[in-house]
Amino acid sequence: MSAPAPRWRPGDSRADIPSMIRVDQAGEYGATRIYAGQLAVLGDRQPASRTIARMAFQEERHLTEFDRMMIERGVRPTVLQPMWNVAGYALGAVTALIGPDAAMACTAAVETEIDKHYEEQRLILGDDEPDLGATIAEFQAEEVEHRELAIQHGAENTFGYPILSALIRAGCRAAISLSKRI
Repeated sequence: MSAPAPRWRPGDSRADIPSMIRVDQAGEYGATRIYAGQLAVLGDRQPASRTIARMAFQEERHLTEFDRMMIERGVRPTVLQPMWNVAGYALGAVTALIGPDAAMACTAAVETEIDKHYEEQRLILGDDEPDLGATIAEFQAEEVEHRELAIQHGAENTFGYPILSALIRAGCRAAISLSKRI
């Protein structure tokens, strides 16, 4: 009786679990900082503030789960975390200063990239790491909900939306790439 063929073949993507957890924790941390910056500017004066506060609460829950996984699995955080602290807060504050629609445009752009990122991770994981895969799937669904809420709350009404969205999305892709490795 011969052994089953290995699932992985040279050239295939391999699941680098520590890298996945590191970048996901960094992303969720960045999201909490973006929302903190937005709420610091908007306060509770804007109708969008309640929506942002609810999304921030969910991002805190995501961060707590990835923090737990990092400790449990001995995964080191990205050394760029202090940069994501400042950059996330600044992005949130600046978009909120432009206005509530721009704050929502920021959310829509970020969540578009996070949806793609989580989908890529789920494909790489396949049936491996079912608990991690289920967590990513759950959080991905919430990120998609955030994007849809942002669009419903005026994201696309922002002056220069396509340019603002493209810039934020490019920044997200760069942050993802860097946080996987550094």
